[in-house]
Order: sequence, then structure tokens, then C-alpha cells
Amino acid sequence: MTATRRATLGGVLALALFPLGSPSALSDDVLKATGKGDASPLYLPSKSTPLVAIRFVFRAGSQDDPRGKEGLAALTAAMIAEGGTTDLTYDQILEKFYPIAGALSSACLKETTVFSGEIHRDNLAAYSTLATSMLTNPRFAADDFERLRNEAIDFVSKTLRGGNDEELGKWTLQVDLYKNQPYGHVDRGTVQGLKAITIDDVKKFYQSHYTKKALRLGVAGGADEAVLPGLIKSLSSLPADGVAPPPLPNPETPRGLDVTIVEKPADSTAISLGFPLNVTRRDDDFYALAIANSYLGEHRTFNGKLMQDLRGKRGLNYGDYSYIEDFVQEGMSTFPVPNNPRRQQAFTIWLRPVPRDRTVFALRGALWELDRLIEDGIPPADFEATRSFLLNYSKLWVQTLSRRLGYAMDGEFYDRDDLVTEFARRLPKLTVEQVNAAVRRHLKKPGFKVAIVAQDAAALRDSLLSGKPTPITYDTQGTPESILAEDKVIEAFPLNDVKVKIIPVDQMFEK
Repeated sequence: MTATRRATLGGVLALALFPLGSPSALSDDVLKATGKGDASPLYLPSKSTPLVAIRFVFRAGSQDDPRGKEGLAALTAAMIAEGGTTDLTYDQILEKFYPIAGALSSACLKETTVFSGEIHRDNLAAYSTLATSMLTNPRFAADDFERLRNEAIDFVSKTLRGGNDEELGKWTLQVDLYKNQPYGHVDRGTVQGLKAITIDDVKKFYQSHYTKKALRLGVAGGADEAVLPGLIKSLSSLPADGVAPPPLPNPETPRGLDVTIVEKPADSTAISLGFPLNVTRRDDDFYALAIANSYLGEHRTFNGKLMQDLRGKRGLNYGDYSYIEDFVQEGMSTFPVPNNPRRQQAFTIWLRPVPRDRTVFALRGALWELDRLIEDGIPPADFEATRSFLLNYSKLWVQTLSRRLGYAMDGEFYDRDDLVTEFARRLPKLTVEQVNAAVRRHLKKPGFKVAIVAQDAAALRDSLLSGKPTPITYDTQGTPESILAEDKVIEAFPLNDVKVKIIPVDQMFEK
């Protein structure tokens, strides 16, 4: 795909303040600077803002970790972003970034490692010099290596195991869904994998994965095209080529309920469940499923039936959401990080936090909601309302300069326009019949992987295996009869072919 490919982004008020054009056709000077032209940057100019967003996206991620050295990709990214250059220590880099209000953040995901920043155009030259030097001349000092490796080990062994049950449950599900596959471990690594990594491993990984061929550069905002040749030239010392992404075997489709209970002291439980989904943004059915998913469980909104019925009507817990692709929340926002493309996706549901005595009822409630969606479909009026909601809500996903650039770059990965543009073009043409048919094709599966973080794991296991009803009681009077009648159905919703394993939390993500 060429740099002239159209990717006009949808607009809301925030976008109108700093409108971006379509990717600009690059001059011969810029194309010449890229060599054969296959590394030409995605350029989204705007005369309406003095800010410039830059994203360096390498096609290398945790999927590239060698077996037994899980965490190598993320540790390499950390050494680049937080380890200084051959000429400057990390503290000296921070001193140079401070007066120009600059920073270079990093994120290592499954298929990509992303370095990004935003700067005023008056400081772009100084910023670019620092950022590209960090990428092309990393320091790789022994003291930085020990510091960052220890931080990663602490994250996996302490923060993830002990401090965030929601993330613990989600990663338990991810590992189970892709067991013994490149996706099948925490992006930051495993305890034993991180301990096995040496600084020479980091240097070798950098040489083989941080290449021109693996890099996609994106520039958006108030940068003149004249800066691009110099920016490209500053990256020219990267190796030309390296290793290809690893093949991904098809993940196993679960049957029945394959449950992993992570046992740890906890006042409430965190539940994650799902199955592999052979649909990505490349596929037409993705856009039909996006409407169905928004109807079922849009992240951090009350638009979804899961939130309306489990939290809104029953006060069961705080959050109940569903997803048709990997979701990593960006900071304290409610939106996913861009530049997290994947060749394989999964359908997942998150329920959190759930009182211990209502765990099985909540699990049954989620399965019941999905079953109703599959069997009954979306009612026409709800379809129209959900489609309208998603068309407008999705525009918030690209309300910042950097996010718009990231979404445009994701479109290239899937050989599509950015997601918001695809929604604007495709969703108005979809019918309720097409959406319901896509749901039946892709969401009617023989089983689920289920991850539950809970204490009293043996009692929970016995309840799941017994198949007995798990009624819910309310602390207040006056629950509507219609809800009580639904509760009778939910409490006895069949749990078929249940298999349960219990893992102590201190054994999670060990190797």
C-alpha cells in the first residue's frame, strides 16, 4: 500500500479544532530518502495545529520472544526507551527533553513495539535528534539492564499477581487461550524467562528485529514535509532486514467450560471468559460483529446489555463488558491503545469485581446474555440505536493527534482505512439480518475458556462441577417481578462439560 492511500478520519468537535488531511503524496526527495520507497512514512499534515505527533512502530513484539526467554521483546523496548544512548545516559536524555516538553514512550504488545511522542513544531528538530538517537544508538548499559529486568520481574511476580485481580484474570485467560503458542504469555514476560535473559540476548534481539523493514514511521500535525528526509536519514543506520514474524498455529477451540481458578486472598472475584475468534478488521464480518458487541458490552459504557442487566438492574458488580479484539486501555481513558494489531483475535467477556457468593450466578448471567444474543438476535429498534451510538461514539477514539495517526497506521496493517472511516462507510449499509447472521456464524461456539481469580477455590470448583442452581438474593426489597423471573432462569442456566483446575497465585506466570 502506498503513502497516497486515503484515510480521511471522522470528525467530532475536538477533531474540527485540528483537522488532518488524507495521507499526503510524498515528494520525490522524501521517497528517495527511503531507498526503495517501501519505508516511506505515513504523513498526515495539518496547518491548524502547531503540534506534531510521531509514532515509530516496529513489527516486533512479545510473539517474537524465544521459548524460555519470555519478556525479551519488552525488555529490549524498555532498554531503548529508558536506558539512554551511547552518548547520553537516560538522566541526561530526560534533562534534554524537559525544556522542550518532550518524551518518548514505549509499549511492547503482541505483534508490535511502539515508540511515540508529541512535540511543538518549533522543537521538532531537537526532539527528532534525541528520539532517533535512542532508537538507533541505544546504550545497553549493564546497570540499566539490571534495573529494568528487575522492574519487569517485580511487575509479573508482585504487581500482576498481587495488585490487580482484573489484569491477573485477563492474562490468565490470554495464556490459556494461546497455550504453547507465540501469544501465550504475558507481554512483560515470565519470572523464569526474565531471569534467563542476558544483556547479550537484548543486543542480539535488537539487531535482528529493529530493522528498516520492520519499521513504520508516522508523522502527523504541523510538521512540514521538508523535515521528513532528515528524519528518515537519521534512522538509516538501522539494519536493512531481519527476521520475519513467527507463524501462528490455530488456537484450540474450547469445549464446554474449561475453567482455571487462580487462588489468592480476595474480597471479590474477577471473571474473564472467551474463545478464539477467526475474524479481524480485514474481514467484512468484523464490522457486523462490532455492532453486536456494542449491543452486548461496549467497554466502560452502559450501552451494553451486560452492563444494563447485570449491574444496572441487579447491582451485581462494577463492570461487565465484551470484546471482539484484544483490548488494552490507554492510561486512565476508556479507549484502547492504537497500534495493537493482531493476526489472531478472541471474543472475550470481563466481569469485575463480583462478590464471592455471586460468582457462579454472574458467570451464568454472562452466558445467558450471550445465548440470548445468539438465539434471539438484536431487536430491530435496538439495532438502529446501537448502530447510531457506535457511529458517533467511535469518533471519540480518534480525538487526539497521536491517536488519529495510530488508527491510520493500524488501517495499513489490515489493508483497510482507519477503523472510524471504515465504520462510517460500512455500518450504515449493514442490516439487522446481516449482523444477527454474523453473530450466529462466529459467536456460537462449543465452549469457553474461563479464568476466575478467587479465594475458597475448592468451594467454587465444587459449585461449578455440581451444576446445581446458584440463586441470588438482594439486600433490599421491591425487586421487580420481571427481574426475579429472569433470575430463576439465570440461576439454573446449564453449565455443560465443566473442567476445573486450581492454580495458586504464586505459581502464575512463573515460566
